[in-house]
Amino acid sequence: MTSPEKFDVAIIGSGPGGYVAAVCCARRGKSVAIIERDRLGGVCLNMGCIPSKSLIRSASLFRSRTALAAMGLAVDCSGFDYKRVFAASRAAADTLSKGVAYLMKKNGITVINGVGVIASGRSVMVDGSREIGAGAIIIATGSRPRELPGFPFDGERVLSSEDALMLRKLPKKIIVLGGGAIGVEMGFIMNSFGVEVHLVEALPRLLPLEDADAAETLRRSFVKRGIAVYPATRAVALTKDAGGVSVTLEDAEGVRTPISADCLLVAVGRTPNTDAIGLDRIGIAPDRGFIPAGDYGETACPGVYAIGDVVATPLLAHVASREGEIAAAHIAGQPGEKRIDPLEIPAAVYCEPEVASFGLTKERAEAGGIACKASTFHFRAAGKAVATGETEGFVRIVHDREGSGILGAHIIGAHATELIHELLLAKRQKLPLTAIASMIHAHPTMGEGIMEAARLGLGEGSQG
Repeated sequence: MTSPEKFDVAIIGSGPGGYVAAVCCARRGKSVAIIERDRLGGVCLNMGCIPSKSLIRSASLFRSRTALAAMGLAVDCSGFDYKRVFAASRAAADTLSKGVAYLMKKNGITVINGVGVIASGRSVMVDGSREIGAGAIIIATGSRPRELPGFPFDGERVLSSEDALMLRKLPKKIIVLGGGAIGVEMGFIMNSFGVEVHLVEALPRLLPLEDADAAETLRRSFVKRGIAVYPATRAVALTKDAGGVSVTLEDAEGVRTPISADCLLVAVGRTPNTDAIGLDRIGIAPDRGFIPAGDYGETACPGVYAIGDVVATPLLAHVASREGEIAAAHIAGQPGEKRIDPLEIPAAVYCEPEVASFGLTKERAEAGGIACKASTFHFRAAGKAVATGETEGFVRIVHDREGSGILGAHIIGAHATELIHELLLAKRQKLPLTAIASMIHAHPTMGEGIMEAARLGLGEGSQG
């Protein structure tokens, strides 16, 4: 029997968690093998974050033709070819995947193409025949789109988010099940390109985890743009034929309504890829598919770590990356923080208007017995927003009553996903509102909204 190849660290999966962990381990002097069944970069770079943001950018540009019309310009869209939009999104994904390959080579990381299955707490079998021995194993196998019972994916009429990203031709009409981040982003893309969109959410509002007023602002914006939004509504039946799909919707009162469309996009969350990876061989039993992990991401099997979408932390690329850094430092004997503070994880939704947040909403803080205030500055009073016609939305800071500590922040509006970080830094550094309120912000900028919200929290009037 051939002796196993030996490394200090073996990593299964090369997404934002896996490849970051690999680089961090290698830069600490560890020999690393990373095992990937598909393309380097995982779902995020190849079938998620990156191609979707390329599509969103193209959608925004296409939608901006209405602004040009307001200047008296006639825009001829007869030559529009969505295949070129799709090609640009794939080019972006390919560029970044190649970038990960370069990082692996630069840091001396061995890349093994194949399906990795844990054989023991110190070895991984690749494609059932190649044994990789390791002092530590990191499981970073990611997740896949979750199927809804009764609405199985077929790649043509019933689409997963990955199927939707791979469309080379736009439908005329689409039903989107799921009003979370993926659903609203895909709804925005489709609507911007002229597709008739019906967006269905089982819970009472879009983006159920976000601030309620932010969610309502987004709903109103979507409706204004022609997206039909169905909150507190479930899909209860599906029929398919050569012409498309028919979905029966049921609202909170039990009223049923059939809707026909060319296709159905099911965007109701993701499922961790933890089945058939050998967890039973090392005594690990997943909980609802997630791997139980303790400090530094270490599992009940010493030396085996789990990061990213396979653990029950937010399924976000930046969370996976940070968890990879934490695990790598521990493996190298240089432990830092034990785990991520869930109240310091930024969430970002890239539709228009953008939505970003971290920490507590006022409602959650009060439900937890925390006395707090929510100070809100609306962009309609910001000079830059008025000048650029981007007045939708607001900045909301949730803080203690004295203004000495930030508990959370919620932004909806143009560039929200960039603006959120000033407030997150202030929270991490335990800065009071005065630190933000007294700092000079360039004028005119959208960032002035953060300063103004902080000043409102201190009882000071807005400059408008």
